[in-house]
Amino acid sequence: MSATRLTTPFDARSTARDVVAGVDLTGQRAIVTGASSGIGVETARALAAAGAEVTLAVRDVRAGERTAEDIGATVANRSIRVAQLDLSDQQSIAAFVSAWEGPLHILVNNAGVSATPETRTPEGWELQFATNHLGHFTLATGLRRALAAAGRARVVSLSSIAHVQAPMVFEDVNFRGRRYDRMLAYGESKTATALFAVEANRRWADDGITVNAANPGAVTTNLGRHLTEEDYAGLPAFDFKTPEQGAATSVLLAAWPGLEGVGGRYFEDCDQAERHSPQTPLRGVAEHATDPVAAARLWQVSLDLLADVGRG
Repeated sequence: MSATRLTTPFDARSTARDVVAGVDLTGQRAIVTGASSGIGVETARALAAAGAEVTLAVRDVRAGERTAEDIGATVANRSIRVAQLDLSDQQSIAAFVSAWEGPLHILVNNAGVSATPETRTPEGWELQFATNHLGHFTLATGLRRALAAAGRARVVSLSSIAHVQAPMVFEDVNFRGRRYDRMLAYGESKTATALFAVEANRRWADDGITVNAANPGAVTTNLGRHLTEEDYAGLPAFDFKTPEQGAATSVLLAAWPGLEGVGGRYFEDCDQAERHSPQTPLRGVAEHATDPVAAARLWQVSLDLLADVGRG
C-alpha cells in the first residue's frame, strides 16, 4: 500500500454520473462484465454517458440486450454492444477473447457470484473462486494485448469488505481438503481480486496499463440472492448504497482523469482505502489483500490451475 494515500473530490454518496460529469471518453472502448444487473448496469451507463463505446459482457444475452436498450434510452450514445460471456466457463472466455478486435481502453471486472452453495465447475474449481477470480484472470490476461494497444488503459477489479476475514489459503484455494464455508469462500475470492490488481499492475504498468481494486460498498442487488435471513441477521449494520452510488468507485477508477497513471491500489467510497482495523470493521483494506508476495504467489497458482486444464 502506498505511503501517500490518494483522495478525490467524491465520497460514499457520489454517483457514477457525478464522477464522469465533464469527462469525455469519446473514442475509448470499454468492457463491463456482469453489466445486465446491479452496479454493472450503472457502471456501463456512466461510461456510455461519457461517450465510450461500451460492451456489456453478460451470461444472458437477452437480459444484456434489454439493458443496452435501457441505457440507450437514457444517454446520447448508441455505441453499446452486447456479447455473451460466462466467467465460470473457460471456453466461453476464450471465445469472447478471440472475438475481440482492436484496442481496449477500459476493462471493468464487475461480474461475480456470492455465498453460493458448494458448487464446482467442470474443472473441479470452487465456483466463487473460479468465477470471481479465475474467470476474470483469464479474461484480463487474454485481453492484455488489446489493453496494451490502447496506449493508456485501465483495469478495475471489484473486491469486497468480505476479504478482511479471508486471507488466501494457497494450499487449498478450491476447498478440497477443508470444510466448505460459502461466506469464507466468497471472502477469499475477493481477497484474490484485490491481489490480482497488485500483481497485474506490477506486470503491466510498462505497457501503460494500470490496474486497481474497488470495493463498491453494500448495495442490494442480485448478488445477494443466495443469502438467507439468518445470513443477514449475522451481518453488520451496513449503510447501503444505491446501485448508482455503488458504481461510483468503479467508474472513478475506470475514467476519472485525476487517477491517470495510478495503479496497484484498493479504493472504496471514491478514495484510496485506509488500512483495515477492528475499530473500523466495515472499512479499509487488509494487509493480506495488498501483500505483493501473496499477489505474486496467487498469479502463479492461477497460471498453474489453468495449465492443468490445458494438459487435461
